[in-house]
Amino acid sequence: MGKKGAPNGDYNLRFDAYGTLFDVAAAARNVAQEPGHDDFAAHWPKLAEIWRAKQLQYTWLRAITDTHTDFWRVTQDGLDFALEALGLQGDGALRTRLLQLYWELQAFDEVPAMLASLKSKGFKTAILSNGSPDMLDGAVRSAGLNESLDAVLSVQSVGVFKPDRRVYDMVGAHFGCAKDQVLFVSSNGWDAAAASGYGFTTAWVNRAGDPVDRLPWAAQHMLQDLTDIPTLAGAR
Repeated sequence: MGKKGAPNGDYNLRFDAYGTLFDVAAAARNVAQEPGHDDFAAHWPKLAEIWRAKQLQYTWLRAITDTHTDFWRVTQDGLDFALEALGLQGDGALRTRLLQLYWELQAFDEVPAMLASLKSKGFKTAILSNGSPDMLDGAVRSAGLNESLDAVLSVQSVGVFKPDRRVYDMVGAHFGCAKDQVLFVSSNGWDAAAASGYGFTTAWVNRAGDPVDRLPWAAQHMLQDLTDIPTLAGAR
């Protein structure tokens, strides 16, 4: 994550956004708690699960077939699949509300304090995400994280989704840092693994306690949440 003995300011922390900093289940959970959506309460956990899974699958399929689109398109496509899978495709008001709240996702509870701690110690922080610039801007502003981030990098700049190496190339191109000066943090095991293979030091935030993906690489660190990231960053 940096040369031994280098000051903290030479270190760079790059965070995936969705599922790492922002709770992707929040949109469905919040709709289920709103008046008039009582029937949705039984469906929201499964819908959130399917929605996220298809959203990711569509990014991979578009990457390998060279049919890139923006993240908002695959977010809508993933939701439409999930709604149909649960027999809810006829509820246009539900679809509209879910998509609206996706622009206002909540940050996980530990995120503001974690980022503030990193900034107070002189670390440089940024997002590196599949999200489109406008979606990321909405999430960052909604969560009040503007002052805690030095940059927000979107794959839209290179026209391909993770884990294509061109996405990870964006970090060095933007910040002029070497691969070994970067700690990359993601809640997606495949993302952390691929970034490790690329040359970053990586931390997998395994909130669900999932098994390790069977890939040629693995994250160097595995955490339950982001609380200990400042400690981990300062240990090198």
